[in-house]
Amino acid sequence: MSNNKTFTMIKPDAVANGHIGAILDQIIKAGFKINAMKYIALTEQTAGKFYEVHKERPFYGELVGFMSSGPIVAAILEKDNAVEDFRKLIGATDPSKAEKGTIRHLFAESIGANAVHGSDSSENAEIEGSFFFSALEKF
Repeated sequence: MSNNKTFTMIKPDAVANGHIGAILDQIIKAGFKINAMKYIALTEQTAGKFYEVHKERPFYGELVGFMSSGPIVAAILEKDNAVEDFRKLIGATDPSKAEKGTIRHLFAESIGANAVHGSDSSENAEIEGSFFFSALEKF
C-alpha cells in the first residue's frame, strides 16, 4: 500500500448502534474510495493477534474483549494522503476531545468504544489491510 491507502474498522460499538451507513457515508463524502470491505466478527484469538503489538499494555485484554464482542466492518480506503486525511476525519481517540463533525465526535461513546480504527502510518495500513484481506479481495 502506498501513501494513498489506509485501513479502517468500524468497531463493535458503532456497528451495534446502527452507525455503519452513516460512517461509510462520511468516508465517501470525504473523497475516499473503498477498495475492499467486509462485515465480520472477530474471535478473541483473531482480535488478540491483530492487536498483538499492544500485548504488554494494560488495556490489551479489555481491547481484545471489546473487539470480539460483536461484528465489525473492515475496509481498505484510497485517497491522496489517505492516512493523514483519514485520521483528521475520524478525530481524536477521546470523543470529548474530537473536533466537531469528526466521526468519533459524532458516533463514539468513550475512549475505549471510539467507533472506528484508523491506521497511523502507510506501513501499518499495509500490514492491517493484509491481515483482513487477501490479494484477490483488494481492488
